[in-house]
Amino acid sequence: MSALMVFSFAVCFLMGIPLALVMGITGMAVILAMGVPLQLVAQRMFTGIDSFPLMAVPFFILAGDLMNRGGTTARIVRFADSLVGHIRGGLAHTCIVANMIFAGISGSAVADASAIGSIMIPSMEKSGYDLDFSAALNSAAATIGPIIPPSILMVIYGVSVNVSVGGLFAAGFLPGILMGLALMVVVARTAKKRKYPMADAFSGKRVASEFISAIWALTAPVIILGGILGGVFTPTEAAAVAVIYSFFVGKFIFREIAWKDLPGILFQSGITTGAILLIISLANVFAWVIAANQVPLKLSSLFLSATDNPYVFLLIVNILLLLVGMFMETGAAIILLAPILAPIAVQMGIHPLHFGFVMVLNLAIGMATPPVGVCLFVSCGITGLSLERISAAVMRFILAQIVILILVTYIAPISLILPKFLGFIQ
Repeated sequence: MSALMVFSFAVCFLMGIPLALVMGITGMAVILAMGVPLQLVAQRMFTGIDSFPLMAVPFFILAGDLMNRGGTTARIVRFADSLVGHIRGGLAHTCIVANMIFAGISGSAVADASAIGSIMIPSMEKSGYDLDFSAALNSAAATIGPIIPPSILMVIYGVSVNVSVGGLFAAGFLPGILMGLALMVVVARTAKKRKYPMADAFSGKRVASEFISAIWALTAPVIILGGILGGVFTPTEAAAVAVIYSFFVGKFIFREIAWKDLPGILFQSGITTGAILLIISLANVFAWVIAANQVPLKLSSLFLSATDNPYVFLLIVNILLLLVGMFMETGAAIILLAPILAPIAVQMGIHPLHFGFVMVLNLAIGMATPPVGVCLFVSCGITGLSLERISAAVMRFILAQIVILILVTYIAPISLILPKFLGFIQ
């Protein structure tokens, strides 16, 4: 059965079939060969998405779409520019800071790349920044979206391996800030070398003015994160609160959402949600096939026979996930690999929250890594540049993110200190 599984998966993948269907087709082929009734496929697809925590995914997607349409993004960008625009390469720094703030609202790298990029890339090009540099920076900065909570990827991981989603959210806060600072270091060096412009001197008056203008937008991550980390509501409830808040602010405070806009917003959110849930449901079929054929047990024995050193194991996992992230859709990769790798990590004494976050961080970096980094394609669509040109420019940012990945991987307190402080770790 293992040979059939590998053959079916490889053939479908090489044919260019979407990964969700690859997992579904492979699962059905093996189930037929095992003589199991096909109704199992429908059962596993349903149970794969029959989860209360997973309801956070469509809510966070809808909240992000409402905020994009409601004027939240533009106000966040202006506030970020008031903070760092006076530094050389100020617009590039603004792009990073805006992504860090917006990450506390959307939880999606694609949403961040599209929302922030559509504003920042044209502005940077108009101010004399190289277009490939601007597109690459936007792609890399958007990957902070799934790292600083809330995070759709963390919700998927938590549901897949039964790990606290709130604990994962807390684990991502400090590393997300470090990722932003690392990108800013790269920007500072590049801006000095290329003599990119900077805005007028820092103005406390402007910061105060933009803060007041953006106060409703900046309150959103405070409510979402404060509510989750403070134990006021669950991540799923927080996502629902985010939708209500986003609609209220966009409709009644900023007055940029009209009633006629709602069907289009809901339709777009539904398309995105449907794609994610289809991947999750079909991946659950594939996961059952993997478990039934004892693949996790075999791989666990293989890993443990190769090394019993947790540091070597983490190195192998990092290399594996960075490669996987280059070719696979991130959510599908989590559903496919997390149930296999997480138990091995626990056997080696690695804390579940630490390993879960390391896995999410690896795959988030993959979203800006060629050849199929989804954030790169978003920036390609905004700029019209070729994937090859943006890919060459993004590598300096990817290297900076890998440095943070190494630090987080081998210095566990970076990701665990906040979950421990908030009581997610006893």
